[in-house]
Amino acid sequence: MTARAMPQHQSRPDKDAFSRIDTWVFDLDNTLYPPHCDLWPKIDMRITLFMCEMFGIDGMSSRALQKYYYLRYGTTMHGLIEEYGINPHAYLQFVHDIYRTSIPPDVALADAIRALPGQKLIFTNGSQDHALKTLDALGLNGLFDGIFDIVATDLTPKPKPEAFASFFRQSGIDPARAVMIEDIERNLAVPHENGMVTVLVTPKPGSNDHREAWEILREQPGHVHFITDDLADFLGTLQLSAGDVTSG
Repeated sequence: MTARAMPQHQSRPDKDAFSRIDTWVFDLDNTLYPPHCDLWPKIDMRITLFMCEMFGIDGMSSRALQKYYYLRYGTTMHGLIEEYGINPHAYLQFVHDIYRTSIPPDVALADAIRALPGQKLIFTNGSQDHALKTLDALGLNGLFDGIFDIVATDLTPKPKPEAFASFFRQSGIDPARAVMIEDIERNLAVPHENGMVTVLVTPKPGSNDHREAWEILREQPGHVHFITDDLADFLGTLQLSAGDVTSG
């Protein structure tokens, strides 16, 4: 049975909701590049291949196990670490060994991010090397003040509270003055609990949707404040400047 998503819509940005924001936190995969592009399927396929070689099993069995670990542990890698003690650095290098030539530079998104007042950070379950190479392909390099990857959180992935606690501690940000922009709904629950404004990025209607069935919303949960299928337009519509940010 094919999973059905809730009716797609774009929440209109509420400028007042962002008036206290001085830190913008972005996920990387399927957030800073279009969720319908082929970059994530390439990574997903490399994860399957890694597990085929590790366990000596066929692709179908490997993929089923891969998705089980992803749902249970937050990332497939975390499941493999917990249950088999794999080398995480070898895993990250293998699964991110992909071509990124299919991603065109996103000038509109670059302009929108550059115009945001305050600091901009990336918080990803991927590796820093993957983030840097992907930002370069997108034309977004130089726009972020820091990259916090899965290694920085001692290999603890989102959505675990410990991952966010580590991120908050290392970055020194005030969650009540920050926004979290993500493509996975469950990764926004802890940010919401900590006072962050939350924005969910979804695929455009009619585009290839590579999400798992459980990742597709049937209704908008309370911890998701805004939904958009066009991040550049969403951020650009805010038209914020440094003078719009309040101190309280």
